[in-house]
Amino acid sequence: MSLQVDALYCRRDGRPVLDGVGPLEARGGEITALIGPNGAGKSTLLRSIAGHQPAGGEIRLDGASLRHQPLARLARHLYYLPPNTATASRLPVFETLLLALRTRGCPADAPATLERIRTMLHQLELDTLAERPLAQLSTGQRQRVAVAQALIREPRLLLLDEPTSALDLHHQLRVLDDLRQRARQQDRVIVIALHDLTLAARFADRLWVLDQGRLVSQGTPGDVLTADLLKRVYAIEAEVDTGGPAGARITPLAATRRHDAGDGPH
Repeated sequence: MSLQVDALYCRRDGRPVLDGVGPLEARGGEITALIGPNGAGKSTLLRSIAGHQPAGGEIRLDGASLRHQPLARLARHLYYLPPNTATASRLPVFETLLLALRTRGCPADAPATLERIRTMLHQLELDTLAERPLAQLSTGQRQRVAVAQALIREPRLLLLDEPTSALDLHHQLRVLDDLRQRARQQDRVIVIALHDLTLAARFADRLWVLDQGRLVSQGTPGDVLTADLLKRVYAIEAEVDTGGPAGARITPLAATRRHDAGDGPH
């Protein structure tokens, strides 16, 4: 299973937000991390793949085009988790996962359905929150519930925009490790936008690097995360050690001046 993206472009307010991005490939069984500074186009790229943002170019899942398909049809194959998961819903956590499974045609009272929910709650350490309404949870707790809702649907393609931004370090590691295991065990295509380069280096099999709407680099973390790339894309002087067991270790030394117009839409 694989996702292919090529020549993707998108304009907003008369200027390009994505400027011919591609060719890109995300493979089943792997984690692909989408990285880049603010305004690089990461969120726009994910929304475009998911069909939430009009864009030109080619988007294919296992060779079948995802372009110009209704969102209802795309939902059979992919799930997109946006960065903002805030909600005032008074539904308990257990019920939100049950609702997610019912949208996939699972019978609400089937033992297998209830067992899937209990397993998901356990894996993301949400057991003690099962009966709590979403509106009473912290931002980080709601984000974990949102990730659980995405995972329990078991889409062929999962697109996650900053799924760990509100989580403490323990839960960041827990969620990303769970995603990596699911990608490998279920041959899922998982693409995650991340700001934390250390987490990207540790958990991703492949990186896509965007800057100002253009593809700058792609490949394994060891090949992509170099001192030169960090200087060009992130405007920082840094030391990079790729010899450790947990992936590239990045030590920022100093910020340099960026040669662009500042942060734009992303």
